[in-house]
Amino acid sequence: MTKRLTPAPKHAPTPAVLDDTDRLLLAALADDARQPVSELARNVGLSAPATADRLRRLDTQGVIERFTVQLDPRALGYTLQAIVRVKPLPGQLHLVEEVIRRILEFVECDKVTGDDCFICRLYLRSIEQLDEILSKVTERAETSTAIVKSTPVPRRLPPLA
Repeated sequence: MTKRLTPAPKHAPTPAVLDDTDRLLLAALADDARQPVSELARNVGLSAPATADRLRRLDTQGVIERFTVQLDPRALGYTLQAIVRVKPLPGQLHLVEEVIRRILEFVECDKVTGDDCFICRLYLRSIEQLDEILSKVTERAETSTAIVKSTPVPRRLPPLA
């Protein structure tokens, strides 16, 4: 008889305990993740090996998820951003989620509580693209769209206290 293993239930990770140096290091990385370790070390007042050790620890603890690049969509011709609230028709939730995943212009999508099931962000080269993109979703869902005029609070780190 083979024993069937079931995955352990997922629990919220234990929050990492950060000291002031960790906070300085994370803030410096948020400003410019391409800084050499030697420069980060100078900025936080540690040696390069001690800074590298802290980076490894923060990575191992899951505090640092990944190092990435942030693009300016306007430089790529995406002159408009839209926020789309999506409310799937009955029985269409998983199909709508899959459709949204396949549309590359949707750069973020959160599954949320409330009247809508999804809040999505997409980038557009022109307003004419909007109907074309949304037509792929509106077969299975109701949508409500707002065009972004400005971003007074860009994506940032949560408080590190």
